[in-house]
Amino acid sequence: QDLMMTDIRNLQAFALCMQKTDIKFDLYSVTREMEKQIGYEFDFMREADAMERIQHFLYENNKKTPVLVPRVMRNMVTRRVLMMEYIDGIPILKLGDEIAKRGINPGGKIAAAAKQNILKSLTLAYGQMILKSGFFHADPHPGNILICKGSEVALLDYGQVKDLPDKLRLGYARLVLAIADNDPIRASESYRELGIDTLSKCEDELKELLRLAETMFDTKLPPGVTMLQPFAEESSIKKIAVQAFPEEMFSILRTVHLLRGLSVGLGINYSCAEQWRPIAEEALYLAGRLTGKDLETRVRQRSLLRRIFQRK
Repeated sequence: QDLMMTDIRNLQAFALCMQKTDIKFDLYSVTREMEKQIGYEFDFMREADAMERIQHFLYENNKKTPVLVPRVMRNMVTRRVLMMEYIDGIPILKLGDEIAKRGINPGGKIAAAAKQNILKSLTLAYGQMILKSGFFHADPHPGNILICKGSEVALLDYGQVKDLPDKLRLGYARLVLAIADNDPIRASESYRELGIDTLSKCEDELKELLRLAETMFDTKLPPGVTMLQPFAEESSIKKIAVQAFPEEMFSILRTVHLLRGLSVGLGINYSCAEQWRPIAEEALYLAGRLTGKDLETRVRQRSLLRRIFQRK
């Protein structure tokens, strides 16, 4: 623990140096949040509480939970020991090998449908955790995801969880709608609501603010792009300086980027913002930030667009 905290403090000093270069992003706030989150990983009592809370939430909000959460053996947990139910599954990175081993074409329709279902389950679980609850698993890297019988997904390791204040949860819900609706004006308003302070260095500020929001908070890649380079010359971060970034938003940023990495690994390019749109609408409606009439209009417009695309 002491060694990791020393590494984090060195990283913070490095972040302050980096911010003096042409990378105009509030990296120091990001490292502050990392310090907080990594400190939590050394308390297994806290992790056991987080597992039970997330498991209960997902079971309460779905007919069938989108992801499996291991059951905690409460009488076997201390600050330094954590015991849980064993879940039998294969690591998500070995999914292609497993599909081929079963004589299924990894590039065929059956494999594609299985991958779609896996990503759909993960995306639904994260949309509900982040936007409905605000309390979410913040470490969906491939080592923490198992694929079980029938393409069921299990989510492991609850050392890094985040409890978002309602103000940020609802502010992020508005940003999700702005990205899903391709609405630069609402994206700009959401930045202010979330406390993301930007300084423009370009003419088309609103367009670049929306592009930056997509880079930070959506999984979809532009056509022909297989990996985003956030600090490349043509990147929005080079045109819009992020002078202040709320520490607590880092866990969402990291989660979205890990989901994007998973989708690239599975060969699926999709928008989590579009998938989360109905969950964001519901969260805002329940908080009184979206009227019933507004919600009805949005649902009707979406239904009309779906019919138009189906005809095409």
